[in-house]
Amino acid sequence: MDSTTHDRTTLPLWERGAHLEVSWSDDSPVTAYVGHAAEDAAGRHVQPLVEILAVGHGHAHANLRHTATAVGARLRYVDHEVGTGAGRRVVTVRQRDEVTGLEVTSHLVLPDGRTSLQAWTTVHHGGEEEIVLQAVSSLVVGDPVGAGPVADVQVVEGSSEWLAESRWTTRGLRDQGMLAEAHLAVHQQQDARGSHAVVGRGAWSSGERVPAGALASRTSGLGLAWQVEHNGPWRAEIAERLTAAGDGTVSLGLFGPTDTDHAWSRVLRPGETFTSVPVSISAVVGGWQDAVAEMTRHRRHLRSAPRAGGAIVFNDYMNTLMGDPTTEKLLPLIDAAAAVGADYFCVDAGWYDDDGDWWDSVGLWEPSRARFRDGGLDRVLDHVRSAGMVPGLWLEPEVVGVRSPLADSLPHEAFLQRRGTRVVEQGRYLLDLRHESSRKHLDAVVDRLVDDMGVGYLKLDYNVTPGVGTDRAADSPGDGLLQHALAYQSWLDGVLQRHPDLVVENCASGGLRADFAMLSRLELQSTSDQQDALLYPPIAAGALVSILPEQAASWAYPQPDMSAEEIAFTMITGISGRLYLSGRLDQMDAAQRRLVREGVEVARSWDDADLDGAPFWPIGLPSWEDDWVAVGKSSATHSRIALWARSGSATTIDLTVPEGTAEILYPRAATDDWEVSEIAPGRLRVRAGAARPGARLLQITHPTG
Repeated sequence: MDSTTHDRTTLPLWERGAHLEVSWSDDSPVTAYVGHAAEDAAGRHVQPLVEILAVGHGHAHANLRHTATAVGARLRYVDHEVGTGAGRRVVTVRQRDEVTGLEVTSHLVLPDGRTSLQAWTTVHHGGEEEIVLQAVSSLVVGDPVGAGPVADVQVVEGSSEWLAESRWTTRGLRDQGMLAEAHLAVHQQQDARGSHAVVGRGAWSSGERVPAGALASRTSGLGLAWQVEHNGPWRAEIAERLTAAGDGTVSLGLFGPTDTDHAWSRVLRPGETFTSVPVSISAVVGGWQDAVAEMTRHRRHLRSAPRAGGAIVFNDYMNTLMGDPTTEKLLPLIDAAAAVGADYFCVDAGWYDDDGDWWDSVGLWEPSRARFRDGGLDRVLDHVRSAGMVPGLWLEPEVVGVRSPLADSLPHEAFLQRRGTRVVEQGRYLLDLRHESSRKHLDAVVDRLVDDMGVGYLKLDYNVTPGVGTDRAADSPGDGLLQHALAYQSWLDGVLQRHPDLVVENCASGGLRADFAMLSRLELQSTSDQQDALLYPPIAAGALVSILPEQAASWAYPQPDMSAEEIAFTMITGISGRLYLSGRLDQMDAAQRRLVREGVEVARSWDDADLDGAPFWPIGLPSWEDDWVAVGKSSATHSRIALWARSGSATTIDLTVPEGTAEILYPRAATDDWEVSEIAPGRLRVRAGAARPGARLLQITHPTG
């Protein structure tokens, strides 16, 4: 219900625990504020809900941020609507800038019973002269973790790199290199010039920074999680602004591509409309882990129903065939994968290669004759089906090798370009999915694989990236890349509509395009290409901050030369999220295969897609070289914790966990040298065995009633 106090009209959006409200007055723009339900936010509404940078307008107050923009400061409330249905409320708030004629609508989607929302902004040009947009916020929130000293705000953010994804740090907002305490109030009551920004570049949306994060405040006791839902460039910006009383207040701004970061600008002509990329936030009374738990449930609400539930995928690549499949190698591996309980068998890279040098010749995606001489690839796929599994293939749809016949047969306009020259990366061109011929080609490939060859699983990879974008048929390279990224989403939607039973995995050199624009559509997400089992646990544990546990496909690659402890170690890495199995199972002895099959059965028994569960970190987020790594997944009835002892001399570790009765769940055999004891309600002490590396999967059964 709207209310009017202090000359402002307020519209509450969350009123259970964490409180979110939007408010406005006749002489100020609409703002959004997070706090406690009983909190009086009067005087803290200094950060507009929408910020827009445009050539010829710039900032109202000079800075290097994307806030305090002139257009954002001039926006004034027009009206709002609230719609309900499908388990959610949809709130639209309209504003107008009388100087430019820009009409701005904030779209806020709020799942019922949750303290989370998805948001995006549309900008319609109702004026008379074209406007060059340089940045449009999807959502900007003031005091994202409530009122309180800036020094009490902690920031959780993730870095990524090929083979070292999902590395998280927690820092205070006043720490060195963050936002300095510069006594702004005594400097003519001016805001800071800068901000703390987390920026993702190019088409690898998580190639350098994870497009998600969290904040928490020791003063307010609130935690907030955020994500940018775009398979391209993005920006998250945390800044300090001053209230009228001179208090510092934090703002959180979430953006898609911007001119400053990504060479993005868009010419908006009278009558045209621009739509920003979607973003989401969740907030709770609690710490950042509680906010991530709320975001986990928000993600489940937004994405379509899982296509394969807890099905187990075996992929022949990692530390196994490594892109060199043949009929002779595959047939015994297929039988072994079926014997341990896999549901899908994916033939990874190389199935289209005749000469062993396929990197710069791909594009046609036709089965090799040299690799599959007796019966062709069809024989292999038939063998997968006869073993009771669904066959799958690896595909890198967006690239065409410079030696591929397709490079000459497709029109020049079908490729990403700069100044009329095709973008080339490591011997490959990149298709422009805005062009009809590119989409027709890819549709024909997928339809042939699914309809003619009976493939039921596709692993879609993306191993090169085009830089800032393409300037063909675009106002700027960044705008060309934005349009291409949206066209790729639309192409995926078409594929899944035509083939509703097809299961699609998202991969980009492992986890370099792990964003919710992709994850909202696809079944599972590769977390890494990391081949060293000892290095994988912090990646697998960190991935659950930004990826649903049932989607976070971490490799387990047991080998015949591994000990039982080493097999358990790599299997638990996979079980910690969505088990993604590889390894030379065909060369293992019976005892080794039983240990793998036991892990498969444990993984299958925990189907997060059917639960209202969430991840948690019993010893905090891991650092890259930590000796101990732990991550848990909880439900109302029980929790499971993956615990790895990677190295070091310490034999015990204390865990903070949900209350209940704890036991070692996997491996069931050879657990005599590991001990689990309760030292206090919600506190476990685990004594590990002598073997390093070692790992165990723990289960806690929660008390009922």
